[in-house]
Amino acid sequence: MQLPGLWLCLSFGCAASLGPSCLSAQFRRPGDFVLGGLFPFGKDTVNLTARSEPTLLLCERLFTDGLIWALGMRFAIDQINNSSSLLPGITLGYDMYDTCFEPLVALQPSLLFLTRKGTTGIGVLCNYTEYQPRVGAVIGPHQSDLCLVTAKLFSSFLIPQVSYGASSETLSNTELYPSFYRTVPSDKNLAEAVVLLLNQFGWNWVATVGSDDEYGRGAQALFLTMAGTNNICIAFEGLIPTDPAEPNAQKQLEDTVRAINSTKVNVVVLFAYSLPARALLEHSVRMGLGKKVWVGTEAWVLSDVTASIPNIQSVGTVLGFVMRTGTVPGFQEYVAELFSSVAQEEFCRRSKELSRLMNAEVLDTHCQQCDHITLGDIWPTLSVTAVQPVHVAVYSVAQALHRALGCTTRSCPKTAIGSWQLLHFMNTLPFEVNGQSFRFDQSHSTNTGYKLIFWAWRDGSLTYLPVGDYDQSLYIRRSQIQFHTADKKPTSECFRRCEPGQFRRIKGFNLCCYDCTDCSENTFWSSTDSTGCSRCPQHQWAPARSTRCYDRSDRFLFWDEPLAVALVTLMALTAALTCVTALLFLRHLRTPLVQVSGGGRSLLALLMLLLQSLSCCLYVGKPSAALCALQQLSYALCLNGCFSTFVPKALEITLVTEFPRRAPGLLRWVTQGRAWLLVAASFLTQVLLCFCHLCLGPDVLVADYKSLPSEVLLVCGTQSWAAFALLHGYNSCLAFVCFLCTFMVQTPARRYNVARGITFATLIFFVVWIFFLVIFATLRTVLRAVTQICTILATTLGILASFFVPKCYIMVFRPDLNTGDFCQSPAEEEPKEVNRE
Repeated sequence: MQLPGLWLCLSFGCAASLGPSCLSAQFRRPGDFVLGGLFPFGKDTVNLTARSEPTLLLCERLFTDGLIWALGMRFAIDQINNSSSLLPGITLGYDMYDTCFEPLVALQPSLLFLTRKGTTGIGVLCNYTEYQPRVGAVIGPHQSDLCLVTAKLFSSFLIPQVSYGASSETLSNTELYPSFYRTVPSDKNLAEAVVLLLNQFGWNWVATVGSDDEYGRGAQALFLTMAGTNNICIAFEGLIPTDPAEPNAQKQLEDTVRAINSTKVNVVVLFAYSLPARALLEHSVRMGLGKKVWVGTEAWVLSDVTASIPNIQSVGTVLGFVMRTGTVPGFQEYVAELFSSVAQEEFCRRSKELSRLMNAEVLDTHCQQCDHITLGDIWPTLSVTAVQPVHVAVYSVAQALHRALGCTTRSCPKTAIGSWQLLHFMNTLPFEVNGQSFRFDQSHSTNTGYKLIFWAWRDGSLTYLPVGDYDQSLYIRRSQIQFHTADKKPTSECFRRCEPGQFRRIKGFNLCCYDCTDCSENTFWSSTDSTGCSRCPQHQWAPARSTRCYDRSDRFLFWDEPLAVALVTLMALTAALTCVTALLFLRHLRTPLVQVSGGGRSLLALLMLLLQSLSCCLYVGKPSAALCALQQLSYALCLNGCFSTFVPKALEITLVTEFPRRAPGLLRWVTQGRAWLLVAASFLTQVLLCFCHLCLGPDVLVADYKSLPSEVLLVCGTQSWAAFALLHGYNSCLAFVCFLCTFMVQTPARRYNVARGITFATLIFFVVWIFFLVIFATLRTVLRAVTQICTILATTLGILASFFVPKCYIMVFRPDLNTGDFCQSPAEEEPKEVNRE
């Protein structure tokens, strides 16, 4: 592939000039320290008649820029040579060659620069410390593709090479290119600026296109990497040919436009030089792509080649980043004076003599077309082309040479110095140019920042309007940007920005397209555009669509909640009923009815029922480990105290009714004072089982974080069901024994049936406990405590209603039945039956 520079011959210059000048002889001068220069002059080798108008326009601009850059280098060197303080006594020379925008062409003068001074051969040595090449440093070339080739050569000899336009991030590798420097920012800075621009406008669904060269591929790769870490989704990425004249170029461009159109993006980022950029924009206009926001770079945004496309305004809004460069004072006057001098015969004669001293015949790359250029040909672009990077490049070498030689403000020692000795001073020390300070960073670049340019159309003419600045951060003057959309606020999103409390859920096949979904309960939104919600710590909770977690509140059966008040009221009524019953029994303690019911043991049973009902208070309020351990123990002991008083009477009834012949000998063990021993033994057995319960695994305080959404449930959990069964199993056995001893007993007519009360009391106990166990084993809410309270009260009321209340009714309302005949004890009847037999 041939780039335009290789076949460039600017016929427009020939037609405009009045006669040949000696401008071509102004690019070589001898000196004490010679700088090599690589610039895109272009070469008269190919006929231009077959080339298109855009290509000719590009050639014209490339040649003009290359000529201006070369003149900028010459201006800087003349300034330094005329300075009395920078390099006094030292004359800088220069030797400039054409690169023709071709790596192979640029390689030829590069090899010439490496030849030993005064010869045309490159020395092959083991140690190049004392080696003196033809030039001491090199300025250029402009393109990254060329620098990647030449930088390896010059780095091998540690000859400083300072480019004024190569921005590829690959060249930032100082291990591969230790002597390469540049006076422009790296493409990494450019990619950062583009990403910030997209983020500020909220454009997260974009297409990116790059030219298929080092600049396009490198810049696009950097952009893609940064876009992925900044929530910018790439709908399409592609490369376009650098030369639109290639056989498949048209198809590639059409396919690219169709792909962009299919993605429905409204923003396209284009990294390309002016010629491929023009080709893509032309196809976009011709194929009716529609108006987009085009984000470009200096490589094409400031080019007349792209701006001259017919109907270019229909592409939409164009924004671009261009290097922030200053002006070079006196340069335009210098160029004007030079063009007036090259027409003078004496000036040209001296120039040609000095040029011949450089042995220019070794490499025939004379810029013959330069002799036909006039000031009017380059004046329109003189103020547009950035000359400062070239100016700064020359001064960076001169400042390093000043320090390496140990110059003072009056003189410099004329000692031989190796090119490699300049590197230390270029790496470490800043330098000033026209009052502005510069310094090479760790990647040997100077980050001067960028300006954001907007294509402003006024009455059909294009103005490059600065609308922002980038230097580590991006500032945009939005009011100056007139977007093509009706609302002046173009959007380009595959997904909307999620609101606080929402996360992004991928939809479809494109990983960059999302739906916003609310965070569920107990999760929270942790970061901007997060792809998931973070779970709250166990001790905290969060409502749906929350941005933070909140501390959980404790949940238990509070004293002031209606359910607790109702249960406490019922407990108080139960305790009052028990007390009234106890008072009646105490008042009628010597009556036959109380004696046949157990006498003093009935008062003990009522006391235990009173304590049992009062134990409900242990289940209300905030639980603790001690309360949890005490709850089951109090219930088991109180219930045991009640059932223990029933056991002697149940055994007495069984002996009399089922074993009448043996009853007289055994009744003394279950009646009178010995019945109290039986009650005490049973109670002590329960106390022993309580100790076993404490050893095996008492109930413990459990903080349940799962049952309730926003609270922590404090409940007493059963640590060991074996210990639980051991504790309450004994009372169940007592109840079962009492039930077996009494449920089949029949009492003669006109006699009080004591056994019936015990039967119903134990039966109610079993029914209540069946329901209690089913609910208690599965319930994990605050109702667990309610269930235990209800069980206690139901058991207490059941025993009172079945055993004690009927007797109270007789004592209060039927005192005539409270007689020895009606309330005769079974033990008192037995002797009569024995005597009859």
